[in-house]
Order: sequence, then structure tokens, then C-alpha cells
Amino acid sequence: MTVGDGTRAVRAGLPEPVKYEPTLPGPVFSAHFHLPGEASGPYTYGRDDNPTWTHLERAIGELEAPGESVETLTFASGMAAISAVLFSQLTAGDTVVLPADGYQVLPMVRAQLEAYGIEVRTAPTGGDAQLSVLDGARLLWIETPSNPGLDVCDVRRLADAAHAAGALVAVDNTLATPLGQRPLELGADFSVASDTKGMTGHGDILLGHVTCRDAEMAAGVRRWRKIVGAIPGPMEAWLAHRSLATLQLRADRQCANALALAQALGGRDEVSGLRYPGLATDPSHTTAARQMRRFGCVVSFVLPGRAHAERFLGALRLVDEATSFGGVRSTAERRGRWGGDAVPEGFIRFSAGAEDTTDLVADVLRALDEAAA
Repeated sequence: MTVGDGTRAVRAGLPEPVKYEPTLPGPVFSAHFHLPGEASGPYTYGRDDNPTWTHLERAIGELEAPGESVETLTFASGMAAISAVLFSQLTAGDTVVLPADGYQVLPMVRAQLEAYGIEVRTAPTGGDAQLSVLDGARLLWIETPSNPGLDVCDVRRLADAAHAAGALVAVDNTLATPLGQRPLELGADFSVASDTKGMTGHGDILLGHVTCRDAEMAAGVRRWRKIVGAIPGPMEAWLAHRSLATLQLRADRQCANALALAQALGGRDEVSGLRYPGLATDPSHTTAARQMRRFGCVVSFVLPGRAHAERFLGALRLVDEATSFGGVRSTAERRGRWGGDAVPEGFIRFSAGAEDTTDLVADVLRALDEAAA
């Protein structure tokens, strides 16, 4: 039976109904399990597996690749998931290609990889520039749309080229979520995300996941999780599964708000560098429209300098100044305050929440007026 995104999100990962039992069993808090005789069952020790993880992992797998056989592993954070792929698949002497404009922590990851004797090459996301540095690579790491610049690359084109060159492909799908983009369907070997963001959507959980088809690759990721112990708590896993039920509702409202906001910003003289893949005028729109079903909740733009940006942020009433994105409450920040992104001082990363569209756009336009006064 073929179902839509909303139906799938509501029912993903639920166990078979049992009379007098809850629809979604509560979190299992246990460091160990009863193990008489030989240990042949699925649950032995709390660092290896947990029934609450199992339900969540099945749910995410159903969203990542509906109707297909995949394996999903959950982690304590998005960075734990990213690290698990990189450090389980690469060894000294290997080469990895990273985006030059990716998530702010990637330069730290690069330094650690190089300390382990792994060669790191970088190229921008836009224009499929990573194709130019693929030769001899063991792994290609893609982040699309990129964070925070929102450039988009052609996942299928890069995946085909990487596989032809003997490289594996991992896609950081955090910004899009599986409802916006399915990397495995586009040829990736790993779909990775920080579920702290849009997947759980309430700004109250740190979580990440890795989904892949190949059992051997999944085993390597699982082994790394066991070694470093980067496991989610059962309560976080249960809350995440509960939150998935509203993913489609949240994503649709957030994407609609992001598009309306981007359209409104396009008419402002003080706004430059406006990026949102859902805008027909965006440089990445043609590529994004080929591979994305929703364009995400994040809009980026530049105001005339640091002081102007700070006045704008201070004037907002319906938007929290915070560093994450993907939540039901809109957030925004002057990204340059962290110093790790190659962006202008007035660069704003704005995450559209689930507020009424007219209210949110009105608040932003009013704040722009106050900032310019």
C-alpha cells in the first residue's frame, strides 16, 4: 500500500498492536537485560542496543527509504553520526573530499582526520565543484543544501562520478530531512543527519542518525558507535519518535513560511545575498527542484553590516535569537558571531518556524524597518 508523507510519518516504526499496550511503548531504561544461558537475543547491554532505539531506527528508515531494506543507527548527536561514518570508513592513507562551505565544525573534523593520516580535500558545494577533486578518494562527503550558505549540488551526478572513481558517498541531509530529499534514492551510500534540527523540531533533543543499505557498511558504523559509546538516551529516542508524527505538518508550514519570507525579503533594498532554494530566482533552484520535494526552512541573507544586523535581531518579537534551526519556533542569528563561517558580518541565517505566515512576515518586515530607521 502506497501512502503519503504524513501517513508514513504518523505511523513510522510503530510496533504491531498489542491489546492493552500503548501505541508507542514508553522508553526502556535499562543498562542490562536478563541473559540466562547463551546470549542470542537482540538486547544484551545498554551500549549495544535498546528497544526504544529499535522503534525509532525503524521509523527513520521508513522515512529515508520507503519500502526498501535499509539499516538506521541513532546517535547522541548529529556530530556523533557524522564522526561515525568518517572514522568507521576511513583509515590512514585514505583520502576524503569534504565541502569547503559546510557545517562550521567540519574544519575541526578535518584537523582530526589529518592527525590520523587521512588526506582531506575540499571544494565548494555550488557548481558540483567537488567533482574536480575526486580522483583517488575513498569517501565523498556532500552537504546539500549547504549550511549556512544554502548552495545545492547535484547528488546523483556526484554519486555516480564518485562510485565510478571507487569512492563511497555520504550526504548530510540535515537541512532537507527525508521529507525534503532522499539521498539513498539519489545514489548515496549513507544518509546522515542531525536530528536535533528539523526531524525532532522542538529544540529540546540532541540526536543524530545514519542510514545505509549495505550491511557491511552499517556494521562498521555500529562498531564505531559501540567503541565510542555515542549512544542516545532512551528518553531522547522516545521523544524523537513521538515528534516524528508531526514531521510532515511541521515541514509543510515551515517551508511555506520560508518561501513567503524569502519572497518578502526580495523586495527590500537593504537585503543582499538572499538565498533560498525554493525561490525560482535562486541560483540553485533548478538543481534543487530536480532532487528535492521540499526546500527546507532556512533562508539566508545579508544586511549592511554587523550593527544593522544586530538591530534587526533585537527588534524581532516572534523570533528567538538562537544558533540552531528546524524548530517550530522561528530562530535567527548573525552567523558571523561564531567566527567559523566565511560570511559577511551582516549575514543572517533565519529558520522559519510554524507561526502564522502573515504574523511572521509582518514581524520580520517591521524589524527591518526599525533596524533601518
